[in-house]
Amino acid sequence: MKSLVLAEKPSVARELARVLGCTKTNKSYFEGNQHIVTWALGHLIELKMPENYDPKYKVWKLEELPIIPDKMGLKVIKQTSHQFKAIEHLAERKDVGEFIIATDAGREGELVARWILQRINWRKPIKRLWISSQTDRAIKDGFKNLKPGKQFEDLYESAVCRAEADWLIGLNVSRALTTKYKDPLSAGRVQTPTLAMILEREDEMNKFVPKDYWTIQAKVGSLSAEWEHKGEKRIFSREKAEEIQQKLSNKKAVLKSLDRKQKSDPQPMPYDLTELQRDANKRFGFSAKKTSNVLQGLYEQHKLVTYPRTDSRYLTTDMEATMADRLQGIMSGYKDEAKPALANNGKVQARRVFNNEKVTDHHAIIPTEERLHLADLSPDERKLYDLIVRRFLALFYPAYQYEVVHASFEVEGEALSARETNILELGFKKVLGKEEDDSSTQSLAHLEKGKSYSVGQVTINKKMTEAPLRLSESDILSKMEKFGLGTPATRAEIIERLISSEVVERKDGRFYSTKKGKQLIDLVNDELTSPELTAKWEKKLEEIAHGKGDAKAFKKRIREQTSLLVSEIKKSSKTYRAHNLTGSKCPECGEFMKERKTKEGRILVCSNSECSYRKHKDPKLSQRRCPQCHKRMEIHDGKAGAYFQCRRCNVVEKAEDKKQKGVTKREERKLKEKYAPSEANFGTSLGDLLKAALEDKE
Repeated sequence: MKSLVLAEKPSVARELARVLGCTKTNKSYFEGNQHIVTWALGHLIELKMPENYDPKYKVWKLEELPIIPDKMGLKVIKQTSHQFKAIEHLAERKDVGEFIIATDAGREGELVARWILQRINWRKPIKRLWISSQTDRAIKDGFKNLKPGKQFEDLYESAVCRAEADWLIGLNVSRALTTKYKDPLSAGRVQTPTLAMILEREDEMNKFVPKDYWTIQAKVGSLSAEWEHKGEKRIFSREKAEEIQQKLSNKKAVLKSLDRKQKSDPQPMPYDLTELQRDANKRFGFSAKKTSNVLQGLYEQHKLVTYPRTDSRYLTTDMEATMADRLQGIMSGYKDEAKPALANNGKVQARRVFNNEKVTDHHAIIPTEERLHLADLSPDERKLYDLIVRRFLALFYPAYQYEVVHASFEVEGEALSARETNILELGFKKVLGKEEDDSSTQSLAHLEKGKSYSVGQVTINKKMTEAPLRLSESDILSKMEKFGLGTPATRAEIIERLISSEVVERKDGRFYSTKKGKQLIDLVNDELTSPELTAKWEKKLEEIAHGKGDAKAFKKRIREQTSLLVSEIKKSSKTYRAHNLTGSKCPECGEFMKERKTKEGRILVCSNSECSYRKHKDPKLSQRRCPQCHKRMEIHDGKAGAYFQCRRCNVVEKAEDKKQKGVTKREERKLKEKYAPSEANFGTSLGDLLKAALEDKE
């Protein structure tokens, strides 16, 4: 009997098939002597939509909310139904004896597979491939040590609870807001408190009143010292600052104390996903979404890093034996840094990194044993890989050790202090890359306790308190992690959803609320804006995933919560004005038009939800390039049919011209890029792509 292996996407299936020796290729699977490897395309199954329960829900009406099915049903996603049918047919084969789940080893990956199994009514044994890297060795070891499917049923139950909660809360609240206020308004259990945090920071900025303050610096002998009082160096009165300045000038400073303290900073732990997203945002300006995408390529395509969507920064004890192999893997790009660690037999100095109790589903992100070929990586992949490798290398180096010398002087009852930092052991900072020099430019070695020193020039510096900055992506990720909003795997998507729904804008790496966002947060239920509720739910989901929670009680509570939230919106007396309403009226129904930004330019749409009138405000840009300036040409519908026009060069081309010419190799490649952007079109022929292109133009 053969094992039917389900991967989450075609590229992973291809790698599994290669390692398992499945050489027979079909458009929807690979087959070998012992295994048949097929794939999902992300989710193939989803929760039924309201109209699947009753056609009346196709029209959104406030009075019909909340929509709370007694039992949530599943349906096949229409766009990828061909692949679901292929899996269904494979599952019915008489020579298939077991099902191996090889989707991503996490909550969502489990849901992808289990919903397919539920839909095909699978009754034979289930096993689970649970691996943390995509190297050949990891795949082979994983298939030798398959886990029983029963071990992951709690994880699946947690995933179902999460999906149903998002459907019930998100769909009902969004429909209630949209129908009541007649504008597309989206809310959810994670995105709404995240929006609230962005607005809270803006509120702090608006309420902020800057204050003048002064600091005092004085020359004590050859040293530079600062005035301070009980640790405070700011003086909020100019008169007071000038009074102290007069008091210090041309006086004698007596050294009251000279303290030397040796300090040590431990090696930083390897990255989890959220910490890596934060650092990539600070260092390179990467969005969380971009970091996730680049990281997925390093994991899946290049096989250079371990599983990305992890919330742990620790390693399991059995991984200690793999450290030398991982160091060998990175040698081609990090010879100088890795050589000392290998000379020490790959022994990790940061022993605390090995902690089984702090590893949940997956360990920290570290390099695999795969041999590094830097030339194969894009510039963005190199940047991210470099962060991961240097954090990993830091584990093999000693702690950073330094000495802080603190001198305290007394002058006429006032205190002056000077500091010196001496590096004793650079340790892990040798390999972390760009680091600021912590060593001091002044030396306190010549000072003697009780001795007097002349006070030279005393300078007053005027400064001003600064308002808090708008939140960066790194800030938002930190806050989401602090309050338990979402998971490492979902936080990037939540941020992007806030942008696409036009409630926030990303400008120069910072987040700004929009008029729509400010109004929305006022309309949404107070309970949904608070991170405490969502954090509580996430904790419950984690408990369910580890067999310590009650899934039935969770689902019941979510249903009660949904009814309450919708009821509050229905009773609300708050008002709303669409932020993008224009002065022009719809020629069909007379309602005011709204302006929206799309990839094709600005469009005007009727504000009446029952009217479908829309028109382009800007000319629609085509993929056709001007033969002179190579800019994208506008596409217009004329009396003689469609035509392309370049305003800049005044070039006009008929739409038919290009069809009459053959398809060049370059055009063929462009077609494939445009019409096969995802792995949903895996195996699609050029003929199908051309057909799709022509249909799109029509």
